[in-house]
Amino acid sequence: QVQLVESGGGLVQPGGSLRLSCAASGSGVSASPMGWYRQAPGKQREMVATITTSGSTNYADSVKGRFTISRDNAKNTMYLQMNSLKPEDTAVYYCNLRRTPTITYWGQGTQVTVSS
Repeated sequence: QVQLVESGGGLVQPGGSLRLSCAASGSGVSASPMGWYRQAPGKQREMVATITTSGSTNYADSVKGRFTISRDNAKNTMYLQMNSLKPEDTAVYYCNLRRTPTITYWGQGTQVTVSS
């Protein structure tokens, strides 16, 4: 079993920055791809960024150049550095771990609100 706990969300003004963290516990964490997803009110959950076990990354077009995903396998922790935040980035951000193509785990989510 895997548990994921997100932290670091909050209220920030447009143009500001936040750093999200996802602390993972359980077996095989460092051997699994992970990612950040978000869901805005009235919209479907969407991929923000993913990272493989070796550190290869993939980003949604809407966040490229502004967000950076990383992971520290020694600490079983994943991060999302978010810069130049926009009001449209407002959403609940979820941490995801993919154990197999059909077995995935989700955190409880952390709210990010970008507003003046």
